[in-house]
Amino acid sequence: MPDCGKLWVWPSRPEKELSSLGDAGMEKSTILLVEDDYALAMGTEYTLRAEGYEIRHAKNLAEARELVGGDSAIRLILLDVMLPDGTGFDYLEELRENNIEIPVIFLTAVGDEANIVRGLDLGADDYVTKPYRVKELLSRISAILRREERIRRMAAMSAAAGSAVSDTDSGVGTGEAADTSKSAGTAEEYTFGAHVLSVSEFRLYKDGEVVECTPSEIRLLREFLRNNGIALTRNQLIERLYDTENSYIDDNTLSVYIKRLRDKLGDDAMFIKTIKGVGYRFSEE
Repeated sequence: MPDCGKLWVWPSRPEKELSSLGDAGMEKSTILLVEDDYALAMGTEYTLRAEGYEIRHAKNLAEARELVGGDSAIRLILLDVMLPDGTGFDYLEELRENNIEIPVIFLTAVGDEANIVRGLDLGADDYVTKPYRVKELLSRISAILRREERIRRMAAMSAAAGSAVSDTDSGVGTGEAADTSKSAGTAEEYTFGAHVLSVSEFRLYKDGEVVECTPSEIRLLREFLRNNGIALTRNQLIERLYDTENSYIDDNTLSVYIKRLRDKLGDDAMFIKTIKGVGYRFSEE
């Protein structure tokens, strides 16, 4: 009997129900699925359409490039790692080099840590290991799209607020100078070993030089530093990263984040101590 939690099982939602999704006024997001396995691609596409998503399907990188270049509505890419004309890693690197910041979830049959770390280091937002479960995939997709929508709303609000400030606090028409002392005095900064974490800049420095970190690594380090000397369970860290990122974080993802952060801290990684059976504690003692 097949495992009904796996994605190769076709959904049983009636076609007439699918056609009514648009009538309900639900706003659809467009997802690009880059997958050369026909059966898996069709099952995935059917499932996502059943949830109200618009789907573009590419069987290789050449088709993916054409679709991304010609469709500005694409909000998320589900990207297979091994493809006929290259790897998903190569394509993600190409996207980021061209400043295309569409969120990417890797679909990989390879679940080893090295490949997971490589994908995340290149700028992937998440990954799922084949064969993946429907609910898990949908949860990760939904979380990333919610996060992106929140970022767009915040950017719009910030732009509107900035416009209002420029007409008032900057002293336009009043002869008054703008007061920046409050923002200058509220910077959050932590120094440990050879490193400095500037929360206001969202950057990590070592001996004055920027250490390249992902936003997830900065948030994780910030949690450790804000709780210096306090033991944090893995569940606490997962919950806090989920709350700040609004993206799907699981135990394996946390392990990857911890390893990458320790690698980048070098000698100062000794401050992140593993407490067997509990979790972690940041301590300079």
